Amino acid sequence: MPTDTTPTPSRLAHTLAAGRDRAFVGRRAELDWFAAALDGESEARPVHYLHGPGGIGKSTLLRVFAGLAQRAGRPVVEIDGRTVVPTPEGFLAAAGTALHQPGVVLLVDTFEKCQGLEGWLWERFLPQLPVGAVVAVAGRAEPDLLWTSDPGWVDLLRVTALRNLAPEEAAEFLHARHVPASVQQAVLEFTGGNPLALALAAVVAVKDGAPKGDWRPSQDTIATLLRQLIGNTPSSEHSRALEVCAHAYVTSESLLRAVFGVRAAELFAWLRVQPFIESTGAGLFPHDVVREALEADLKWRDPEGFAEMHHQMREVQLAQLRSVPESQLLQATGALIFLYRTDRQISEFNVWRDVGLVEDHPYVESQREQVLELVRRHEGAESAAIAAFWLDHQPQAFRAYLSTQTGELCAFSAWLEIADPVGLEVDPVVAAAWRYARANGPLRSGEYLALARFTIDGTAYQRPAAATTLAQWRATGEMVRGERLAWSFVVMRDDGYWDGHLGDINMLPIDSPPAVGAHRYALFAHDWRTQPPGPWLAEKSAAMLAGASMADGPVRGPAELVVLSRPEFDAAIRDALRTLRRPVALGDNPLNRSRLVKESGKSLTEVLADAAQALLTERGGEKLHRAVSVAYFKGAPTQEVAAELLGLPFSTYRRHLGTAVERMSELLWHHELNGQ
Repeated sequence: MPTDTTPTPSRLAHTLAAGRDRAFVGRRAELDWFAAALDGESEARPVHYLHGPGGIGKSTLLRVFAGLAQRAGRPVVEIDGRTVVPTPEGFLAAAGTALHQPGVVLLVDTFEKCQGLEGWLWERFLPQLPVGAVVAVAGRAEPDLLWTSDPGWVDLLRVTALRNLAPEEAAEFLHARHVPASVQQAVLEFTGGNPLALALAAVVAVKDGAPKGDWRPSQDTIATLLRQLIGNTPSSEHSRALEVCAHAYVTSESLLRAVFGVRAAELFAWLRVQPFIESTGAGLFPHDVVREALEADLKWRDPEGFAEMHHQMREVQLAQLRSVPESQLLQATGALIFLYRTDRQISEFNVWRDVGLVEDHPYVESQREQVLELVRRHEGAESAAIAAFWLDHQPQAFRAYLSTQTGELCAFSAWLEIADPVGLEVDPVVAAAWRYARANGPLRSGEYLALARFTIDGTAYQRPAAATTLAQWRATGEMVRGERLAWSFVVMRDDGYWDGHLGDINMLPIDSPPAVGAHRYALFAHDWRTQPPGPWLAEKSAAMLAGASMADGPVRGPAELVVLSRPEFDAAIRDALRTLRRPVALGDNPLNRSRLVKESGKSLTEVLADAAQALLTERGGEKLHRAVSVAYFKGAPTQEVAAELLGLPFSTYRRHLGTAVERMSELLWHHELNGQ
């Protein structure tokens, strides 16, 4: 016989339930609804449908509901869809007693296992429950719109999509499980507040006992999460579509088409109905913990596959950024930068979660005093006078950031484009940038330099915030899209805060930073002619995948490009044509390190041959093509012989050849400045 001190099954169950109750956090709105339904309050709807992905806490919440109902003296019928035969007869065998118990509380868990009964449940079973019954159904899938829009159910049914725990609730969860404070932030970032992920990560973090901020989940934890959250996928392409969705900021059908071709529509349709996928106006994205688990698993399981996917998506997003209209610049730039979010330097200076707190708008004249007041407050009267000068001369360069909560201006930025030495006597910062460019790579005809001249948030000033993130995105988008952009300069207060981040993306501070009033400013420079956007992003990708920094030197990619003036370029074209049949001499030509050749993916010989072929598309181009072909590509020993072979007077031949070389130089110079 058990003694009074011997744990009985009922006492163990009581202890188990009490422990679970103590560990439960959040879900205040759902608990309030259930309590109101139990009390029979008139506004409480008696049927509650809860849906959400695996691990979101549906079963835990139903267990809490059961405890509340039992303490209220209500009879409770609990059904698990995993153990029910998914037929009306099977469901009745499990839950039929609820039809005859006044005040019954019916709790149906894992309803996705018998989702085929949904129509029968709404039409036949639930209407037979006695008055005063309370029902909670939980499953992964949303209820059919047919029932949620049914006039008969409108006043009886409440539908809730369960979300992750709020940050303060997740922190309470970890504290209750004795997770060291030093790793809680890392655990929160990985889990995104998903209850299952929090529970698994808490066990691992406590077991590791490592009080450090760079905690990472074990592969066993990740494998368990993926099994519980996602389960099996229909095919390898569906799995890859999930991985693409995890890596992208948002996933559209057009993005999938660029990766998968004709199966894009099918894969997009499958993704959008998954319970762990959310929809926005821009596309689809997975819940945070699903995103993090998929990324971490693929990097560990197939690092080469992850790298291949990243490179492919980078090129897709880069092409999209270059082609979208101005109104979509921020969205496209944010999507491109998001591919690098696992790089610490990128993640620490971009606050993706908060960008919805502000809206980017063109500056309007009525905002002038607010803008200048922000400058005066943070940088002083001298800087405000400079801002006033640029507001007069380049008002289109300014962007205003308005709070989405109040509609008030809270920040602004400016992207100045300078093609001529304007404002040098007014603005020491622009003057310093102009001098630096002249000394290190002067502007060529048609080129310009640009400065992210002002970035001022009313609260954060130049620290990471929603507005400063959008200002970075706008500047980055302008750098990528600037067809004749030679130099860019990012201007920040010279306190060292941005050195690591900007150095990590090959934007390095110039010597002798200028001062305005009492403040010195750092100018971070990049010559886009020596490292255009494509190679720049490729090098950043290589550094990220290698766990390195661009500041440490190139990880992979082409050698630095050469920047030639127009006279130097024309001379190099003539020299290249003369040495076409002498490989060693041709190999020394500076055009081999020009944007023209590097971005084409062809040899200098092939580039010149294409230019000669292009002459045929012009009026009178056939005679020019014949002259340059015989002289250089076929290699006539002398110009006199070339003229004879063409049957032309020597003077006519010389005129045709000179015109041909000039036209080839024009065509190739256009490509050198504008890219392919």
